[in-house]
Amino acid sequence: MPRATNNVAARSRRKKILKAAKGYRLGKSRLYATAKDQVEKSWQYAYRDRRQKKRNFRRLWITRINAACRQEEVSYSVFINKLNEKNIELNRKALADLAVRNPEAFTQLVKEVMA
Repeated sequence: MPRATNNVAARSRRKKILKAAKGYRLGKSRLYATAKDQVEKSWQYAYRDRRQKKRNFRRLWITRINAACRQEEVSYSVFINKLNEKNIELNRKALADLAVRNPEAFTQLVKEVMA
C-alpha cells in the first residue's frame, strides 16, 4: 500500500508561515526554512514588546509631566507627592495629556496642588 501524505495540511502550514513573512527581505519572505525562523523570532519580539510598550509609555508620560512641572519650578517627585497627599487621583497618562494639550489647566493644577 502506498504511503499516504497529507499534502493539504502541509501546504496550508507552509502558506501560513509564508503569508506571515510577507514584507520581509530576500529569502526570509520566499524560502520556507528561513521564513519560519524569522517569523518565530518576530513573534518573540512581538511578545516582548507588548510588555515593553507599557513601560515605554509610562516613561514618556513621566518625562512630559516632569517637563511641564519644571516650567512651573516644581520637580516631578514633589508634584506627584503633593497630588497623593491631597488625594487627587489623576493617572500619569491623564496628567501628561493635560500638560501637552492644555498647559493653562496644568498650570492651574500645579498652583492648586502646591498651595
